[in-house]
Amino acid sequence: MNLITIIKKIDNRTTRPARKTLESMWRWKRLTFNEAPPIFGNSKPKSGSHLLLQVLNGFTQIMPYAYTQAEPIRTIRYFGGKRTQEEISADLNAIPKGVLGWGYIEATPENLKFLNQPGRVNFFNYRDPRDVLVSHVFYATDMHPLHQLHELYNSLPDFGSRLKVAINGIDRDGMRMVGVRGRYDAVFRWLDTGNVMCLRFEDLINNRESTLNGMLDYIENSTGYKIPTPRSEAIPILVKAIQPRKSHTFRGGRTGDWRSHFTEEHKKMFKDAAGNLLVELGYEKNNDW
Repeated sequence: MNLITIIKKIDNRTTRPARKTLESMWRWKRLTFNEAPPIFGNSKPKSGSHLLLQVLNGFTQIMPYAYTQAEPIRTIRYFGGKRTQEEISADLNAIPKGVLGWGYIEATPENLKFLNQPGRVNFFNYRDPRDVLVSHVFYATDMHPLHQLHELYNSLPDFGSRLKVAINGIDRDGMRMVGVRGRYDAVFRWLDTGNVMCLRFEDLINNRESTLNGMLDYIENSTGYKIPTPRSEAIPILVKAIQPRKSHTFRGGRTGDWRSHFTEEHKKMFKDAAGNLLVELGYEKNNDW
């Protein structure tokens, strides 16, 4: 990232909130945005977070929100290293009223205490672990040169050898990444949490309209808030808002892409490392896949 790009990005972060607020004030003919319930869109990394972000951006067109935050609230810093709970809590508390938040946060007691406040709406997006692994390898190898595993992955001879590292994890030479089973401990904590609607990436891709209807039902049923835009208008707006190719991390946006990359050796390695993970998540009926 060169200096000009960085300056433009900083400038956009500075001016975007005011610009988006003015646009929303014009759209909704109001000066404040306190009516609609606070919403936070959360995702496991490489699980369709930017797809969820596009849905949140669509919400600003069917409900009176000022805008969606440009930057996610992260558990892991973009340049590597885990952020403190104090930093994450400060970010959550700093979300302005009438602004939609999103990010990659864990189900810690502090985060749950904030998100489970009465009247709040929470979504959590997850994805087939096999596709997540494939997406992670491509991202760390080709798209994120500052990723902690970028150099290691590029030193390996092929995709298959990188995928093996992703499945089993690594803890050496300052590099630490848990294996596939460990990565999903946090997902199960969200699945077991109340006051959150858990979404599958696959449903946003393959069952889009019914999933979007379910999200709007969840907002209304959990808060009592009546969405002002009729469903017959709201759903087409949200469907149009979802454009995977506009994500800067877009590669294929497909479901089941793992089949093109997993060999029989990878399958065995995955089963040994993950156990019944896919059955527990509902992606397979048994381990004979």
